[in-house]
Amino acid sequence: MDSQALATLSEQVLLKLISPPRDTQRLFHGRGRCFPGLEHITVDWLEGQVLVSLFKEPTPDSLDKLNNEFINWTNKKEWTESKAQSLLLQHRSRERSPTECLWGNYQEHQVINEEGLLFQLDLGKNQNSGLFLDMRYGRRWVKKNSQDKRVLNLFAYTCGFSIAAIAGGADFVVNLDMAKAVLSRGRENHRLNQHDLNNVKFFAHDIFKSWGKIKKYGEYDLIIIDPPTFQRGSFALTKDYQKILRRLPELLTENGQVLACVNDPTIPAQFLIDGMREEAPSLEYQYRLDNPPEFLDIDIESGLKALIFQKKKS
Repeated sequence: MDSQALATLSEQVLLKLISPPRDTQRLFHGRGRCFPGLEHITVDWLEGQVLVSLFKEPTPDSLDKLNNEFINWTNKKEWTESKAQSLLLQHRSRERSPTECLWGNYQEHQVINEEGLLFQLDLGKNQNSGLFLDMRYGRRWVKKNSQDKRVLNLFAYTCGFSIAAIAGGADFVVNLDMAKAVLSRGRENHRLNQHDLNNVKFFAHDIFKSWGKIKKYGEYDLIIIDPPTFQRGSFALTKDYQKILRRLPELLTENGQVLACVNDPTIPAQFLIDGMREEAPSLEYQYRLDNPPEFLDIDIESGLKALIFQKKKS
């Protein structure tokens, strides 16, 4: 990494720290390819903890230069006045994505606030902390569009959409994900927000073996689909998404809506639009949600795609 790229990174981060976010937010998004030489770096503000993530393993010399530059941030006026508590470095290219503390007091378990909703983060334990920051506008949309609705949250992860739906007045939410551990975290997230768990279900099942159980609690006014690109032995986005889309008409109420997402930089939004037209023609594409401005990308199709569909009136 050349010195100019390092200087750009520091300039961008310190500029954001002059007025740090009140809650959790991305400070620097190199993966959007808007900053040459920094495509493998992101920096997040976690309410006082600053998390730098490296998505490509640097050479030992480059890593030393990076670490020195990161530590140098902590000597700057902007850093001191931001009240930052720690500086963390996550090696995303290494096995289990380990996180180390370069400076300050490391909180592995941290409760953060996003637009009034609380979420537990687990830093250093897994590749992902428990909340995908680029989906903030998606959670906001769900909160605004869940009043008095029955919601199905597929690939629920730690139930961020479920939290948003109940906060928005949803009558009932079904969360489905193969991993029990993330659903347990989702249950705790609901408790953090003092939600009535009688209105929320958690099923640790393979979606393709669970249509009967899903239908048992339907019909749904809103279905959310936010799958991984690939999950070994259970899901491959390009061949399995269609199997879900074709089930939607029978699961939705007359005017039901779908929030369908793709977060693979190689797959455009048109993949979902075409797939829905072919597999569920009774659903009509409405619009695409914006991504938060801090997730600037040189190509809009490389970023998160979150699309709204609605069942056509018969």
